[in-house]
Amino acid sequence: MKASVILAHPYKNSFNHAIYRQVIDTLSYNKIEIFSHDLYKEKFNPVLTVDELGKKPAKDRLVKKYSNELLQSDYIIFIHPNWWGQPPAILKGYIDRVIRPPHAYDFDDNCEGGLPIGKLSSKTGIVFNTSNTEENREETYFGDPLQNIWEKCIFGFCGIEKTYRKMYWIIADSTEQERKEWLNDIKNSIEGIIKESSKK
Repeated sequence: MKASVILAHPYKNSFNHAIYRQVIDTLSYNKIEIFSHDLYKEKFNPVLTVDELGKKPAKDRLVKKYSNELLQSDYIIFIHPNWWGQPPAILKGYIDRVIRPPHAYDFDDNCEGGLPIGKLSSKTGIVFNTSNTEENREETYFGDPLQNIWEKCIFGFCGIEKTYRKMYWIIADSTEQERKEWLNDIKNSIEGIIKESSKK
């Protein structure tokens, strides 16, 4: 089994980085082969090129690497903060440039404007988010836009039906004990997903 783990947070001492390390440690302990990437550290260029608008193979070395790893992975894991109800721009650029046709999805050449043909249906999509918005306000006022973005607009578009997403609040006011409990929750979540997958 293999997993792609993608981190999008610029501050190396952030809780997102702690999540990233916990996810990698848990996957490693469970003998999952890991493709791990800190997009800021790797200086990923998030700007979609004109050539990448269609189905032409990417020329960018990192984009080709990320795309190949994505196709090999059984688990696709994203870690990022909630910024304006969206992923950081660098991760949006990853989605634009990596999760694209003809790899992650495609369209019938004879049916313009039709429904996408998802090509990642055998995979599990996992997202861990952090937020400084109170949980009730996030869900009742904002409507938790990240849930729709990941579950329907990204994973669903590519045919991924097995998804898991968890948000951790409020990071700015969190205690050391809360963070330890959250990291343990992440460990248990990953192991639960792996265990469930092994039954099939």
